[in-house]
Amino acid sequence: MKSVPGRVLVSIGVMAALAATAACGAQNTGAGGKSDGNGSKKPTAEATPATQEGLKPLTEAQLAKAVITKSDVKGYRVGDTPDDEIPEVSVPAKPAACQALADMFLLGTEPDATARISRSLTSLKPTDGTVLRVGLLAHKEPDAKKVVADLRTQSGSCDSYEHTDYQYTGVKPVKAPALGDEAVSYTMTSDIEGTKIPVTYTVVRSGSTLAVFSAMSALGGKAPEVPADVVEAQVAKIEKAA
Repeated sequence: MKSVPGRVLVSIGVMAALAATAACGAQNTGAGGKSDGNGSKKPTAEATPATQEGLKPLTEAQLAKAVITKSDVKGYRVGDTPDDEIPEVSVPAKPAACQALADMFLLGTEPDATARISRSLTSLKPTDGTVLRVGLLAHKEPDAKKVVADLRTQSGSCDSYEHTDYQYTGVKPVKAPALGDEAVSYTMTSDIEGTKIPVTYTVVRSGSTLAVFSAMSALGGKAPEVPADVVEAQVAKIEKAA
């Protein structure tokens, strides 16, 4: 078994490798699925001409002010995520019905976000092998609702899929936090060149902004929980910004 630091580096390197593959092998076509979803905290509606007004997207400057910093969460180092790890491209998933799940790995959505920002969190506990990432995505409100609906549908219908030659299995929905206007959570296992990495995603919609949280376990085993204090701190900060 690889050491904890070694497996942490593997999981981080996987993100960069997938980003590089996407940048070299795809056109800027956007990302995401097309299906509807329901069962959210509040009713979710797909974008229609009658609902196009909604809340306007936050600007990149507003997202930068709204994203959490080390002063907002205790016990973590907070660093910028390199731009090449969240490219503005989409690589097709197999099957295509799982595209929204695949794109979320690189903070991609369909429709595209008007602005994005991402932070990587590292626990100050030396025995914690969880790799955390927080992303904020600005959308028109109907588009933000559609992204959550697609993720909810696909996390319940896609058991496994392939993306950039890697396999993702055991996809299943889990209980989402009662925060924001609605939220969706799901888990899966990434199989990266024989290394199995459990990962958990939580996506919270607050108005027209999506807060995306991912937790990857560098120790294998069960999918890690996304820390509740991190989610709560980030959602509260978005609500103040809006």
